[in-house]
Parts: sequence; C-alpha cells; structure tokens
Amino acid sequence: MSKLIQRQKIRYRIRKKVVGTPAKPRLAVYRSNAEIYAQLIDDENGVTLTASSSRDKDIAAQKITKTEKSKLVGASVATKAKALGIETCVFDRGGNLYHGRVKSVADGAREGGLQF
Repeated sequence: MSKLIQRQKIRYRIRKKVVGTPAKPRLAVYRSNAEIYAQLIDDENGVTLTASSSRDKDIAAQKITKTEKSKLVGASVATKAKALGIETCVFDRGGNLYHGRVKSVADGAREGGLQF
C-alpha cells in the first residue's frame, strides 16, 4: 500500500471523530513538502472561517527553517481566530504524525491563545 493511500485512510479515520462547529471549529493542517497550511473550518455550514499558510507574505519573507515557519503559521491562525472571537478548536492533523511541522503548528496556535 502506498504512503498516499495509507495517509488517506488515516485522514478518514480522524475525520469520523473530529468535527468542527461554529463555536468550536476544526483546525485542519495540510503539509506539503515545501509549505504548510492551516485553516479553521466550520463543518456544519461547510465554511472556512480563517486560514493561514507559510506562503503568506510576512511569513514567506523570513529566512528561517520550515519548522519555525510552521510555528508562525499556527500563531497567525490563532490571532485571526481571536479577531473572530474564537477561543477553542479541535485539532485535525490531516493524517500526518503529530510531530515535526504539524506539532509546530499546534504549538504556535496554543501560544497564540487557541485552546484544544
């Protein structure tokens, strides 16, 4: 079984349990080889509330490691969530292991004030 299919199965298993609501949205993380993306999603209405990525101008301009950029992405999505009045969320690691860049996003979001 290929890595992609395996990750897809893990994603489906996670999504069965993790659901975002307007009061407690889902913090979904997507990790590509070069970039990382995080968005707060309200699954009941099927709407992305806010998003942030390592391609944002202020983050991409910095010459730092991908792990450090991931932490900035987490902090950025947390500040945007605070502006919308969102305090808590549920974390969706997107089939990736909770370690490295995915963990950095979570740490950055926690330091930014989100609780999950």
